[in-house]
Amino acid sequence: MIEDTPVELPIDGILDLHAFRPGEVKDLIPDYLAACRERSIYSVRIIHGKGTGTLRRTVHAVLERLDVVASFRMAGEDAGGWGATLVELKRQNR
Repeated sequence: MIEDTPVELPIDGILDLHAFRPGEVKDLIPDYLAACRERSIYSVRIIHGKGTGTLRRTVHAVLERLDVVASFRMAGEDAGGWGATLVELKRQNR
């Protein structure tokens, strides 16, 4: 039986989506990126895995719609290759 208890995420700039259901990703990513910006973390790595590419495409579609995202790209081999996406967030105006 799967419990619907909230998962406590460390806000450290690395979001590993393996612990989440695909339906949770569309809400999770904006919330996580907002929490990173609140902590002045502007470089984020989202680990979506390699698989069939469906989750990667979902992640990229979400990122394209967020105005807080300055840019994103596939990670280099040293950071997960095409199993991860590197995101640069816009700096907050103070």
